[in-house]
Amino acid sequence: MSLEIFSQYVVNGLMLGMIYAMVAVGFTLFFGVMDIIKFSHGDVLMVGAFVGLATYIGVDAIGITNPWLQLAAMLLVSLTLIAAIGALVAKFLVLPLKNAPPINILLITLMLGLALREGVRLFYPNGSNPKPFPRLLPATELNLGALSLRADSLILLLTGLATILALRFVITRTRLGLAIRAVAQDGETARVMGINFERVVLITFGLGSALAAMAGLMNGLYYNEISFNIGLLLGVIGFSAAILGGLGNFYGAILGGFLFAALQTIGAVVLPLLSSNIPSAYKDVFAFAIVIILIGWKPTGLIAERSSERV
Repeated sequence: MSLEIFSQYVVNGLMLGMIYAMVAVGFTLFFGVMDIIKFSHGDVLMVGAFVGLATYIGVDAIGITNPWLQLAAMLLVSLTLIAAIGALVAKFLVLPLKNAPPINILLITLMLGLALREGVRLFYPNGSNPKPFPRLLPATELNLGALSLRADSLILLLTGLATILALRFVITRTRLGLAIRAVAQDGETARVMGINFERVVLITFGLGSALAAMAGLMNGLYYNEISFNIGLLLGVIGFSAAILGGLGNFYGAILGGFLFAALQTIGAVVLPLLSSNIPSAYKDVFAFAIVIILIGWKPTGLIAERSSERV
């Protein structure tokens, strides 16, 4: 394998890992604050990508052609709208069921994801077919010695890293983050101490949903294509990554995301070498098989959760 092809596999693995990590961190936020699994998370990501695409079409139609302004508009509209949707889901679907059996919330978020997916497929113009996503980032090649890296890939990787670091800063270094961690530790005690429990939950769901929207935009900008069902696989992988790393552990979610992407990359390279009858398309089967083994070996995740580390 040439060094150029190897570098492409590495960059693709890092890009996938960043997207998976962002989705997994969202699952961790929801679980940390409310002890729930929000199975519509992947479809919220998909809606964020389609909102970004619709915003691009709108600003282009009114004559805004500067790619950076278009990208800024896409980020602003998509993240704001999806954060609002996340808060509304928490307000009207999750909080009313906080004392119900966990299976109720699991079922209602699963149905919400199906409704979002089918809604985009049916009501977005020609929504059943994949949509081209605009190429707004520079695609110039950056030569780093023997390696070459596209500028857009580097920008997306740095953006994803900055997003995760910013979220971690909010959680660990701000009053809002202190309130989120207090609710994650003990919601009832947090209420007694004067923390507005409902507001914290709404903000947390808004943050987690905005993070999913950012991952959806990054996915579209990297692959230059989106479809109504992209959230289905990304949601399953993100949840698997969160479980693999240790559900409720921020760093575990990141580790799980990059590990899953590494397994997919290894599968894409190794499987065709083992047999010409095994195409690289089986990389997902390979990755999920290894994850099943790892979870069976470490049921609590690779980074076991401690109460002081939640969220």
